[in-house]
Amino acid sequence: MSFLARLPTATVQFGSVLLVARTSGSLAAAGLTGGALAVGQVACGPLVGRLADRHGQRTVVLAFSLANAVAIAALVAGALMRLPTAALAVLGTAAGATVPQIGPMARARLVALARRARAPESTVSAALSFESTLDEISFVLGPALVGLAAVTAHPGYALEGAALLVALCGSGFGLHRTAVATRPGGAGTSAERRFWSVRTDARRRNGLAATPTGRRAGAVPTSPTRRHGAVPTPPTRRTSTVPTPPPRRTSTAPPPTPIPRSIHALRAALALQGAMFGACQAGITALTQRLGQPDQAGLVYAAMGVMSAVAGLAMAAVPARIALGTRWRTATTAAFGLSLPLLWTGSLPALYVTVTVLGVAYAPHLITVFGLTERVVPPARLAEAMAFATSALVGGQALAVAVTGRLAESYGPAAAFAAGSLAAALACAVALTARPASYTGRAAENDVHARVPGGDETGHARADTRP
Repeated sequence: MSFLARLPTATVQFGSVLLVARTSGSLAAAGLTGGALAVGQVACGPLVGRLADRHGQRTVVLAFSLANAVAIAALVAGALMRLPTAALAVLGTAAGATVPQIGPMARARLVALARRARAPESTVSAALSFESTLDEISFVLGPALVGLAAVTAHPGYALEGAALLVALCGSGFGLHRTAVATRPGGAGTSAERRFWSVRTDARRRNGLAATPTGRRAGAVPTSPTRRHGAVPTPPTRRTSTVPTPPPRRTSTAPPPTPIPRSIHALRAALALQGAMFGACQAGITALTQRLGQPDQAGLVYAAMGVMSAVAGLAMAAVPARIALGTRWRTATTAAFGLSLPLLWTGSLPALYVTVTVLGVAYAPHLITVFGLTERVVPPARLAEAMAFATSALVGGQALAVAVTGRLAESYGPAAAFAAGSLAAALACAVALTARPASYTGRAAENDVHARVPGGDETGHARADTRP
C-alpha cells in the first residue's frame, strides 16, 4: 500500500509538465509549473515531517493525502481551463506543498518497528534498502505511466489517477495499525524519566525529597487531635492572615531535542546526489535529441532506475561489519568514477551501457545516507529528518535540471554531464571529510554527565571528546 501511495509523487512531477505543455503549448509555462511544484515540496516537506513527529503520522498523513488529492485535481482542472501561467504556478505549488511524504513516513515507521522489536542492524539496513528500492521503482514507473497516458490518451488521465491513488492508498497508509509505532511521546518518555530522576536525586541530596503528603522527608508529624495521656501542645499565634501562596509547579514536559549539526553534511550529500541525477537527466535528454531519437530518453532513465533498484536490493546482503561510513565513502567514490565516461559518450548504445552501470552507485548511496540519518537524529524527530532528506534530494535534482538544461542547450550534452561529475566529486569530498556522530553515543554521554551540567559527576569541567 505504501508503494501505491508514494507513486503519485513521481507521477505528478513529470505529468504536470506534460499536461501544461499540451494544454498551453508553452514549454516555459510547463517548466514554471513543474518548478513551482518542486519548490512547494522542498519547502513544506520538512514541515510535514515535523507535524508527524508532534501529532502522530495517522492524523498528518490523512490530512495531507486528502489535501494533495484535491490540489492535484485542481491543477488538472486549471490546466484544462487554460488558466494564466501565474495561476498554474500557484496550483503547482499547492500540489507540491501538500505531498504527504509517504516515503519518509514509511522509513520512520519501519525503523521504529525494528527498534521496538530489538532487531539487529542488518534488519534495519534491509528495511532501509527495501524502502529505497520502492522509491526507485516508483520514480521509474511513474514517468513511464505518464508517458503511456500522454501517448495513448491525455496526460490529465494520469494525474487524475494519481489524485485517486493518493486519496485512497495514502489514507489507507495513514489508517494502518503500524501508524502507532511512531506516535508522539514514545521517544520522549525516557528523556522525561531521566529528567525526573536527576531532579529527584538533587532534591534528596539537599534534604528536600517530598513525602506523598508534601512534607519534608524526616520531619516528625504533629497530630491535630489530643491523644489520651498526651500533653497538649500550646496553640501557636498566627502572625499573619495572608495565605501562603502555593508552590510553583514545575513543568513535566521534556526539553526539546535538537538535531545535531552533523546532519547538514548528510543533507548536502543528498542534495548533491540529486544534482548529479538532474544533470545526467538533462544530458541524456540533450544527447538523445542530438542523435535524433528523443523518445529513447525515457528508456535510458528506466535502465538506470532498474539497475539502481537491483543494487538497492543487493545492499541487504552487505555484511554488517562494513560500517556505514565506509559504505558512504565507497558509494560516492564509485559514483564519481562511473560518471566520468559520460563526458565522452556519443552514441546511443554507449549511453545505455554507461548510464546503466552508473545506476549501480545511485541506490547504495541513497540507502547509506538514509541509514546514517536514522542514527544521527533523535528518534523523536526521525520523520522530520527523513522528510528533510527527501526534500534535499528533490531540491538538488530540480535545481540541477533547470541549470544544466540551459548548459546543454548552449554547450552540448557534455556540459551537463560535466556538471553531474562535479556534483559527484563534491559529494565524495563531503563523505571523505564528514564524521557524523551517532545519536545513541551522544545520549549515553549526556546520561553519564547529567548530574552536573557542563561537568562530570564530581563537578569538574570535562573536555569534549566527540569526534
